[in-house]
Amino acid sequence: MMTPTTHASAVLVGTKAVLILGPSGSGKSRLALNLMAKGGGALPFARLVADDRAILEVRSGQLIVRPAPPLAGLIEVRGVGLRRVSHEPVAAVGWAIELAATDATRLPSPEACETTICSVRLPRLPVAPDVEPLPLVLAWLKTKKFESDVPGGD
Repeated sequence: MMTPTTHASAVLVGTKAVLILGPSGSGKSRLALNLMAKGGGALPFARLVADDRAILEVRSGQLIVRPAPPLAGLIEVRGVGLRRVSHEPVAAVGWAIELAATDATRLPSPEACETTICSVRLPRLPVAPDVEPLPLVLAWLKTKKFESDVPGGD
């Protein structure tokens, strides 16, 4: 029996994976490539886990991502084709990014900044269809929410 997959990409950034969701053609592979290119520079470490099809499961309360076996280590480079890259076989998901999100706003509500996937709650970054995601994702990964800097905030 085949394990069901999710249409998503994932990149291990530091110790947690960023799960990249969005419709076909929204730029999931491009964002994954851009994050990987920032590894060792703007990001301490970034390596592909899965591109296009990901296997998600819950283990010990954490969302775990693995590549679909036939696609392990492969990433689509639009206009070039499939390319083989170094990859991680499994990672715990720490964040979800939704490309082409219809609820993306300039100042998202706290509710829009969370999602539940396979019963696991995760921070979520909704990115509008016409917005380049990389600067938003880098800012999101490298900064804290204002509320958490305020005494009594979370």
